[in-house]
Amino acid sequence: MGKRYYCDYCDRSFQDNMHNRKKHLNGVQHHRSKKAWFDNFRDAAAILAEEQTKKPCRKFIQTEVQVKRLAGLSVIRTTSYSSCQCVFGSSCRFSHMTKKDIDDLKRQIEAERQRKEDPDAAWKSPERNVDDWLSRREKRKAALDSGSILKEEEEEAATGSDVPPHFLSIPDLPVSLLPPPPGGWKNVPQAEWG
Repeated sequence: MGKRYYCDYCDRSFQDNMHNRKKHLNGVQHHRSKKAWFDNFRDAAAILAEEQTKKPCRKFIQTEVQVKRLAGLSVIRTTSYSSCQCVFGSSCRFSHMTKKDIDDLKRQIEAERQRKEDPDAAWKSPERNVDDWLSRREKRKAALDSGSILKEEEEEAATGSDVPPHFLSIPDLPVSLLPPPPGGWKNVPQAEWG
């Protein structure tokens, strides 16, 4: 059958010879896929600068107006573009961003700027720090040894876990770093190792 070339950007494979590879690498679909891939890694400032130079897409807005009319709603001036479509998609030369999206980008840029100016501030939590956590842990251990329950522990159980908030914002956190369930771990039968 011969060698096959797999393009990661386009998620397709084809027979690997000079003609096919050159034809694919110069194709419009490959260029769009490659641009879309690298657009995922652009910083917010570059995206904002590009979007502010663009005019709003009329097709995008017209699609929204048509959807609202079909739903029987009166349209005055709307800012929600969740149901809008443009036939050009991400390659449209006009902007598909709402005012809310642009404001979110500005907030993200400001947060990134603050992190660059003070890298230690990103790790500091305004609510908790390591010393507080260690002192609560020692109190909890002492309370468990004496058999009493601390009021702080009861309040903490009502509010949630003892995990710092910046850990909970991380998507796909490994199981070893997830907080235990509220009732604790269920008894697991002892498995022999080795």
